[in-house]
Formats: sequence, C-alpha cells, structure tokens
Amino acid sequence: MVVILWLGGLRVIDGALTLGAFVAFNAYLIRMSRPMMMLGRMVDEHQRAVASLARIEVVLKERKQVLDLTDDSKGRAGEIEFRNVAFSYNGSLALKDVTVKVPAGSTLAVVGRVGSGKSTLARLIPRLIHADEGDVLIDGVPIEEIPISEIRGMIGYVPQDTFLFSDTIRENVLLGDSGSDGSDVDRATKVSKLAQDLDVMSDGLDTIVGERGVTLSGGQKQRAALARAVIREPKILILDDAMSSVDTRTEEAILKELREVMSQRTTILIAHRISTVRDADHIIVMDEGRIIEQGDHDSLVDQDGIYAEMFRRQHLAAELDKF
Repeated sequence: MVVILWLGGLRVIDGALTLGAFVAFNAYLIRMSRPMMMLGRMVDEHQRAVASLARIEVVLKERKQVLDLTDDSKGRAGEIEFRNVAFSYNGSLALKDVTVKVPAGSTLAVVGRVGSGKSTLARLIPRLIHADEGDVLIDGVPIEEIPISEIRGMIGYVPQDTFLFSDTIRENVLLGDSGSDGSDVDRATKVSKLAQDLDVMSDGLDTIVGERGVTLSGGQKQRAALARAVIREPKILILDDAMSSVDTRTEEAILKELREVMSQRTTILIAHRISTVRDADHIIVMDEGRIIEQGDHDSLVDQDGIYAEMFRRQHLAAELDKF
C-alpha cells in the first residue's frame, strides 16, 4: 500500500494521473483487500479440512483390534484376576508378570511411583488395551470372551485425565446413565461432594461447564466425573487417581461417602496418597511394572519398604501442615 501511494503520488505530480482517479483506485483497492484476505483463509481452511478428512478416513477404515469371541451375557459378580500379565508400549515394558486376585465386592488399592504401571493395569480391565502376555479374567472368564459392551456396561471408570463435554453439569453426570432421574443425580453429587459446590453456583446442576470443563476447577471436574461413574451403580468401580486435585479434607469426606458404595462392588483404587488407600482390603505396591510389595496397610508399614517410606513421608508432611 505504501508503494502504491508513493508511485501514485508521483504520477499525480507529473500529471500522468488525475487526483480523482488516484483516490478512486485506492478506494477500490481497499474494498478488494478484505474479500481477497477472506478468500485466502477459505483456501487455507479447505486445505486443512482435506488433510483432516484424510486422517478421519484412516480411523474409520481401521479394523477393530480387540474382537469379541463369544456373546455370553449372564450376570457377573465382579471378581477380577490378573494372571502373569505383561504389557509394553512400543517396546517399552510397562507391566511384567503381574498376578493378583480381587474378590467380588472387595477393594484393591494400587500405589507406586509415577510411571510404575498403575494406570496401565487399570486400563486392561475395560479392554482399552490388551495384554501382551498372561490373562485378565472377570469371574474366571478371560475378558476376550466377554463382549466389550458387557464389560464396559458393568464398569464405572474415572481416569486421570478427566473429560467433560461442553454441556451442563447435569448432562455430564447423566452421561453415566441416561436412564437415571433427578434423585439419582442428587445422590451421585452428594457422594462425590459436588453438591456443596453446586449450592454456590447460580445455575446449580444446569451450569455450563465449557469445553473439557474449563469453567470448573480441577477438583470440581474430578468430582463431576466421580458422580458420573457412581450414578450408574457399576459392579466394578475403577478410580485412577480420581481425587488428586481434591484437598485432603474433601477427600476424607468423599471416601466416607464412597465406603458404602464401594462395599457393594469390586473397586480398583489407584492413588498417591496413603490416606486414600489405607482402608483397602488389599494393597499392592508397583515399581517398574512389577508388584514388589502387597498386603494390608499395617503389614506393609511393618515391611519397611517403599510403602512404609511413602507413609512416613506423607505423615510427616501432614504433621508439618498443621503448624
């Protein structure tokens, strides 16, 4: 534009171009610039859309890797067993020779350092991934022989990375069980201690959470996801560090409410806080994909291993916080 003004000005001074023609030319140029910019954006968006469509087509054409072998839909109690399970991510060992049994209605707690394989173990149960070696069984039946729809229908799963849709809190909770009514939502939010936050929200359950729950705090998002898992009354409840963003006082209140829920179903409880898992029926400690310690809270403290070290460190931190 600067070059055009400079050259045009020279032409006007030389008399080769009238001032009116020069002004008209610039007016037309300015009016054309915006449509040209919009056309450029449309071309750019079209190219990106074509590239995205190509990737989507690859996903749609991808054959399902985890296949259902049989269709046995009889009722199940919820007993879980891992037998010599191994799993690798792109050649990197995540689980090795994991063997543990979780009786129906009991709680198994899983603790360990970051990257020890805790979440990988949990993801095997709903068949989000498939073991490279060994077997995962529900009520003595290999999970490969149970339809995915049945397995996932009996599981309430709260992963580390909480996902909420851009909708109301009510709709996000009801996503766990669309057949539930208002009283079920109230009960689920009471268990997850989300109800106390809803009281101070102007729209309560009808509050829009935004994309991925952006309008909520980390703790509120986790409690909404917990309510979504609890509302369906699953036979198996998997909590993968589901209260990491919640303060210890609220966590204690949630655990108190959850004990009644967990006593009626098989629970896999993954956490970093010892206070979260100490009341579990059985606790396993994982390190580098292996179970290195197991027992209840008291026996693990007596073993004076990794669990005892974590317990002493966290207990000391809690005592210091009181001052």
